[in-house]
Amino acid sequence: GVVRAVSRVLDRYWGSLSPYPLTQLLSAVTLAAGWQEPEPVESEVARTYRAAVARPRFVGDLVARQLRFEWAPVLMVSDDPAKVLGLAGREDLLWTQLQRAMPPTTREVQLVSPYFVPTERGAAFFTDRAARGVQVTALTIALEPTDVPAVHAGYARWRKPLLEGGARLYEMKRTGPPRASEPGPRAGSSSASLHAKTFAIDRQRIFVGSFNFDPRSARLNTELGFLIESPALAGAMADGFARQVPQRAYTLRLEGERLQWLDQGPGGVRVHEEEPNAGWWTRLLVRILSLLPIEPLL
Repeated sequence: GVVRAVSRVLDRYWGSLSPYPLTQLLSAVTLAAGWQEPEPVESEVARTYRAAVARPRFVGDLVARQLRFEWAPVLMVSDDPAKVLGLAGREDLLWTQLQRAMPPTTREVQLVSPYFVPTERGAAFFTDRAARGVQVTALTIALEPTDVPAVHAGYARWRKPLLEGGARLYEMKRTGPPRASEPGPRAGSSSASLHAKTFAIDRQRIFVGSFNFDPRSARLNTELGFLIESPALAGAMADGFARQVPQRAYTLRLEGERLQWLDQGPGGVRVHEEEPNAGWWTRLLVRILSLLPIEPLL
């Protein structure tokens, strides 16, 4: 089954020419300097963490063995580890396998990716599907919560072509406290509550995995994921897009040649003419980065 497939893939990775022992890359001094003693099990930090883990209903149901399972056929897809060495064939790449999961007969696709950098080829793929009548919807992170402005710059340049081609775009709003300082965006991972890399097809099939729709995932990183034949899961994701996403994310639209962000709240819909709740320094940085030839590195 799929468990054996995962085991075989991991064995294939460990046995390839790509992995290196950490001690071969870092000195013993560096490793020792980076070591931190774990928090004591009775520390305040540990107690807070345990309480947070135990709070969700999911954990209680899991412990009580009351979870309802969705049994479905699963196909594992992965990159050939030779990809890192530039030796993998196109048919051995995960992105090629994912494209086959979205044939021209597809009717609708809902896509979620925290780092969505479609590039010219990806934008052409999605707009081609939209031109064939496929309802293409993508959810990614807005500039406001992202801590990786370079990635946002790589995504931002394709918003107009995607919208003009018939795709629908949503950008997740900030869900936590506002950033403490401005200017000076940080360079860590995004602080928005959007970590899933998934898409649903025709309310029949869903993909869940490590693949971001960006150049690094497509060309450099070795990725893995699962195509799950489950109308229940795919339908739930499609329904979530319809009911929840417009409230939790900005809806993008083109008004002439200008982008607008529609913010749906309790008091109605507010229209933003610029990136919502992003400081001038961050907007300027993104514009500068979008002019640099950095897209293949994102």
